[in-house]
Amino acid sequence: MISVEEAISIVKNSIVKTSETEVISLGSALGYVLSEDVVSPIDMPPFRQSAMDGYALNLGDTNNYEIIAEIKAGDTSLPQLNKGQAARIFTGAAVPHSANAIAIQEHVTAENTMLTLEKEVAIGANIRGQGEQVKKGQVALAAGSVINPAAIGFLASLGISKIAVHTKPSVAIVTTGNELIPAGTPLKHGEIYESNALMLESAMRRCNYTNVSTFKVKDNFENTVSLIRDLNKKFDFIIITGGISVGDYDFVGKALEELEVTPLFYKVKQKPGKPLYFGKTQKNFIFALPGNPAASLSCFYNYVLPGLEIASGNTDFSLPRIRARSTSNYQKKGDRAQFLKARYQQDEVTILDGQSSSMLHTFAIANALVYLPEDTFEIKIKDEVEVIMLPIN
Repeated sequence: MISVEEAISIVKNSIVKTSETEVISLGSALGYVLSEDVVSPIDMPPFRQSAMDGYALNLGDTNNYEIIAEIKAGDTSLPQLNKGQAARIFTGAAVPHSANAIAIQEHVTAENTMLTLEKEVAIGANIRGQGEQVKKGQVALAAGSVINPAAIGFLASLGISKIAVHTKPSVAIVTTGNELIPAGTPLKHGEIYESNALMLESAMRRCNYTNVSTFKVKDNFENTVSLIRDLNKKFDFIIITGGISVGDYDFVGKALEELEVTPLFYKVKQKPGKPLYFGKTQKNFIFALPGNPAASLSCFYNYVLPGLEIASGNTDFSLPRIRARSTSNYQKKGDRAQFLKARYQQDEVTILDGQSSSMLHTFAIANALVYLPEDTFEIKIKDEVEVIMLPIN
């Protein structure tokens, strides 16, 4: 059994970013990683641009200006301003070459065609220079950048519609267990509704992984071997939930051994999620997660998601970790590190009730995990603790 820190290190050091790339539409690129630099095809802004509603001025030695025109955003025909002349102008509009400052409308008095400055205006005031953000031919976003909503907006403003990115891995989710039945089917005594597949698939889609397929296998050795053998040929990552412990009907570990999957670690000194497995074949990586839902989701966030991100080219990925004051008392039992479902708000964090590895009701309202290292056994109110923020908002 290895430590949390050792397990995370093994995941990060074993997985490398994919060499496969593709060109995709900008609107579909959220969460992808650029595989090559994006060079700006234009200056941004492409012209001198008004930063405010106000008046474009050709500054002279006076506070009084003649208003001779109006310029709206999108106007392409611009007036010629002589010294002492002004034009009404609106935010985003092109600034005439003959104007050298913008007086904001709150700092002037305008009556008919006459404008009086109430405050001094400096040369260049409130004018966005051409190419102020990026100039034509410059790198707008470098290879390795993660595409977020702001990046999409920025590249769209440059007229870019397609970009080259690292291909995201394909993922198979496998649930095991004779007791699991789909929602909508009447429960018999001893049966439970299957939830892990939909939960994990949703978590992956929330993190912009869409090439995800789900599979179900009964607690049967031959069937488990056959399914995993088939999935090994088709998917980059296989995520298995349940069947990884050592019970008489836990066949996942035996199946992985039969298929000669190379184990990288099995069992982590943590709670929840002790029976966590990570292995590889020549073609893919396999995580076997505990069947208990809260343990499975905790392991996904802390191990699987970083692995997916690295494979996608986001090699510096880690969930945000912050320090916060606890509003709760907590006493740890045993010497394993713990990931505690929690709610973070305004520099404080509350450890939630219902920490069992089978309980999702508190995970449903959690936005963070409080991490207790192996050598920390107690948390008191107002203690500063380490908080892992979850990608759920």
